[in-house]
Amino acid sequence: MIGIGRHTDYAARVVLHLATLAPGALAPIAEISARRLLPQAFVRRIVGKLVAAGIVETVRGARGGLRLARPAAELSLLDLMNAMEGGVVLNPCVDAPRSCPLSSACPVQKAWTRITRSLEVELAAVRFSALAGALDEKPAEPGRPVSGPRRARAPLRRARPGV
Repeated sequence: MIGIGRHTDYAARVVLHLATLAPGALAPIAEISARRLLPQAFVRRIVGKLVAAGIVETVRGARGGLRLARPAAELSLLDLMNAMEGGVVLNPCVDAPRSCPLSSACPVQKAWTRITRSLEVELAAVRFSALAGALDEKPAEPGRPVSGPRRARAPLRRARPGV
């Protein structure tokens, strides 16, 4: 199966959360974790890569947290893939054609390359501003939580007599 790693999926949720905030607003990791149903420890590990890629900034202190390093309209799913996965590669021969002695005459390698490039174009076209706009949420003001869709509560189970 071709797919993204869990850390990339979680990173997308972190960036999406930040994209729903007012520009410059900070969100603590605890808030992001709770709102996006992510383990805090995992979010803490993801943040380093997002900061290194220039996607997220951190602010320390009692009123600190995370914020986008650039406007959400400038951040794409391709930026996220590059930061978290090291890019989009369907087959190693796409990134390193010389790694395969058949690549110069291989129609499969050419197809992998064409498909990879198409996927990169599609990912680059998906901006976090559009993703945030598609959510059923309103932007939050700095220091105020984001409103979001309500989740249905699971019905309470009653213990059966004698069990």
